[in-house]
Amino acid sequence: MLAVEYARKWAYGRNPAYFDFSDIGGDCTNFASQCLYAGSGIMNYTPLYGWFYISTNNRTPSWTGVNELYRFLIGNRAAGPQGVVVPLREIEPGDIVQLRFGNGDRFDHSPVVLSTGLGTPETIEVAAHSNDSSCRPLSSYAYRELRPIHIYNVGE
Repeated sequence: MLAVEYARKWAYGRNPAYFDFSDIGGDCTNFASQCLYAGSGIMNYTPLYGWFYISTNNRTPSWTGVNELYRFLIGNRAAGPQGVVVPLREIEPGDIVQLRFGNGDRFDHSPVVLSTGLGTPETIEVAAHSNDSSCRPLSSYAYRELRPIHIYNVGE
């Protein structure tokens, strides 16, 4: 799976084709979007509500924002990846599991699933940016809530 291969390759590095947002809000969703794009090969160039990255200043909020990526994936009915929230046990490699750390309703982190094991937080391994990691157990995060998003319409 191309998204997983990309995640493994760039988990501890930065692809020079993309800006590193680590110091200005975090790079996790930028990294997740790069992985999704590696798997799908298709961006959605709809202004404002699509999902694309041309440059640091020419991108949609969904490319780098946790909650904006969720809204795009769940609502997308056009070009590019689509998503559906599933039970954690149904998550697959290349999917995203968004995490909420605080008390509010906004989610904070978008790790990419590398492997699922038995489909439990202890056996699901993820890769992420900001606090760079690869093969990190999902259970190692101190999250309050998780949102497993199965990705489809990626052409793999």
